[in-house]
Amino acid sequence: MDQTVIITNNLAQELSDQIDRLNPDSVFLLTDTNTRNLCLPSLITDGTLASYPVIEIPAGDEHKNLQSIAIVWEYLSSHGATRKSMLINIGGGMTTDMGGFAASTFKRGIHYINIPTTLLGAVDAAVGGKTGINFNGLKNEIGVIQSADAVILYATFFRTLDRKNLLSGYAEMVKHALLKSEEEWKAVIGFDFDNIDYNLLGDLTQRSIAVKEAIVAQDPTEQNIRKALNLGHTFGHAFESFSFTSEQPILHGFAVAFGLVCEIYLSRKKLGFPAPVVSQLVRLVKEHYGVLHYSCKNYDALYELMTHDKKNDRSGINFTLLAGIGNIHINQHATKEEIFEAFDFLADCLSI
Repeated sequence: MDQTVIITNNLAQELSDQIDRLNPDSVFLLTDTNTRNLCLPSLITDGTLASYPVIEIPAGDEHKNLQSIAIVWEYLSSHGATRKSMLINIGGGMTTDMGGFAASTFKRGIHYINIPTTLLGAVDAAVGGKTGINFNGLKNEIGVIQSADAVILYATFFRTLDRKNLLSGYAEMVKHALLKSEEEWKAVIGFDFDNIDYNLLGDLTQRSIAVKEAIVAQDPTEQNIRKALNLGHTFGHAFESFSFTSEQPILHGFAVAFGLVCEIYLSRKKLGFPAPVVSQLVRLVKEHYGVLHYSCKNYDALYELMTHDKKNDRSGINFTLLAGIGNIHINQHATKEEIFEAFDFLADCLSI
């Protein structure tokens, strides 16, 4: 499950070096429609990379499904890919999740490299080996855990992102900071989105990835401490899935931000998480992430979505909660009444 993570200022050269190291018999590039226009030209600057065939899938998490994965499998099959071939996934979390799943299942597994082009992809989806697609209205319902041969980070891509997509990735960095230490928390929440320092963002991204890598290294298959990385996601995935049924779908990181508020509320209620940090988190989410559109009429539907979460066990809906920053408690449970209280808390926080 070991994974090489490389931060580079010379993306084309680093990618060529990794291809030489792995020595595949053929190479395929996977992008979505947005990445092909915005980022792919940075890669195909020499004859070698320009010669690789490109598989293009529709952009957007709503296309992270069986239809899109079939496009990838069909292209690989019809263009002579073998068990010694390689798939290079260039894009955000949707592309690296789906591309990793395609590579891990095609002919029972071929080489793959992730090149995340979004902040969310860099700090979350591209690292750690989780791959998959959405199915039956549920987030990441089908997938496998199989690490990429390499993850190559090129922070210049972050300059192509609008504020919303930067904030989507930032939510995962906030989560990692809560899992790590008060020092990391202060560093991350102090980032100034009104005057973006991309060098500082690159440094914070590297630190955030290190938090995730350290946890994954202890528990690659999520039997124990890796469950910590689900902080904010039990509520967050429900919010995200629910938003897809409305006219106002939200980005993954926004759903995680709202989920963090709910799960830190439960952490305060059940484990005594410090009230001042709860207030800091609420202010941050309200300032940057706005309002989540739901009402008490939606509580049962949201709760039903939470009951389908992959982390659940026979004891009920499973949470990672915190007794303090860096003080992690996995395999926590809450009653339906407590979960509805968290919905109330989030609604009250964002309406003040």
